[in-house]
Amino acid sequence: MLYAKLLSAAVALLAIDTSSSFGCPPPERLSRLLKATDSGEAPIILMPCCYDGITARLVAQAGFNATFMTGFGVSGANGYPDTQLVSFNEMVLAASKVAEGLSSAALETVKYGEPDYTGEPPVAIPCIADGDTGYGNAINVKRTVFGYARTGMAGMMIEDQVAPKRCGHVAGKAVIPFDEAVQRVKAACDARDEYEALFGKGTGPLILARTDSLVTDGFEDAIQRCIAFREAGCDMTFLEAPQTVEQMQEYCQRVTGPKLANMLEYGNTPILPPHELQQMGYTIAAYPLTLLSASIKTMQESLQLIKEGEPTLDKILPFAETKDIVGFSKYSKEEDRYKC
Repeated sequence: MLYAKLLSAAVALLAIDTSSSFGCPPPERLSRLLKATDSGEAPIILMPCCYDGITARLVAQAGFNATFMTGFGVSGANGYPDTQLVSFNEMVLAASKVAEGLSSAALETVKYGEPDYTGEPPVAIPCIADGDTGYGNAINVKRTVFGYARTGMAGMMIEDQVAPKRCGHVAGKAVIPFDEAVQRVKAACDARDEYEALFGKGTGPLILARTDSLVTDGFEDAIQRCIAFREAGCDMTFLEAPQTVEQMQEYCQRVTGPKLANMLEYGNTPILPPHELQQMGYTIAAYPLTLLSASIKTMQESLQLIKEGEPTLDKILPFAETKDIVGFSKYSKEEDRYKC
């Protein structure tokens, strides 16, 4: 019930800001959401993570006001673990598919271009893309920011792990030295500003700076890194894998600006209700693997039923609903619209 109330309030915020957001660049739209939450005018941003066109459409169709393209999800959908086996170009391609899914869902939601269109402007929800380690040195980091910006991403996460990186909740992590991590974040922020200089105010992807040093170098080092990332110019911080509520509270007390809580089910971080996270000082509650894990579980159960010769109707949607979700209804209307 609480989740539903928060979601309803978030959707109401988007409705209030719709007219001023018409034609608004995705980074600017994300910036407005962050400011509204930080000021207390809006609830914490609930951010289910997507990884392809269909998951992006589902998040948008469910009424959420932001999403995150998870590298774990993109890797998993391609049959790989999250160990940076997926290349920069593959991630940019995934971001393009996510952006297209979000755009198509926005147009369908308001029936844009249809006879019964009410005039409400379509608003594609903003998405933060996983930039991993930036795929090389500081210059590669800048290229990664530009690549995601061109796909329409509202933000990019950059982290301080050694390449090849891995999921923040598994063993074997290592981080780069403190000063190098700060320079990596600074390069991302410079690229954001350079993109804006080229294409206008509000077009540069917001930078979410993540540290994984809590496990490797201790909690105090992780806090100092987040503080230094803010001084380098990042828009948001993300302290990965705090292990106690006390660590989460101290992070929120000592680090300024918007902060992301990573609500990974069965991970190392306590799972807290959204209202508690916001009271603590978090701006975003991300759910990185919920959609991927839920789909895997349902597919495994369906496969087992097929193997046993049992019906799968309890596991699937009616065909008509599946067609509608992937866009057949809109496609048919578009076909009719342009018939000679």
